Amino acid sequence: MTFTVNRIAPLPALVILLAVGCAPTQTNILGKAPAQQPTILVRELSAKTGSVVTVKGEMVEKCPVAGCWFMLRDKTGMVRVDTKQAGFVVSEVPLHTTMTVSGTVASGTEVGLKASGVRY
Repeated sequence: MTFTVNRIAPLPALVILLAVGCAPTQTNILGKAPAQQPTILVRELSAKTGSVVTVKGEMVEKCPVAGCWFMLRDKTGMVRVDTKQAGFVVSEVPLHTTMTVSGTVASGTEVGLKASGVRY
């Protein structure tokens, strides 16, 4: 008994796998699209009060009622991001989503960020 190895049959499967595996991921934008690259780390925000900045991190908490604010954490710290003035909410965005956020650095009892837009 002889067996023949078919070397052509796996080729279509490989082509499909590469096409699906290399497909770009969908990007979602809320509000005004932020810059592609972050311009600052969370720990540097206190020195930039009133400035427009872009920060990248993970959403680790959000407003449980309306999604009008969230906590963004990067490797240097955490900041509260307010979305009310920008006119969007994050209630449908899953926790632990990586986000790029643009907004104005606000001061108060703690430094925060008034978002103008989010990309995730």
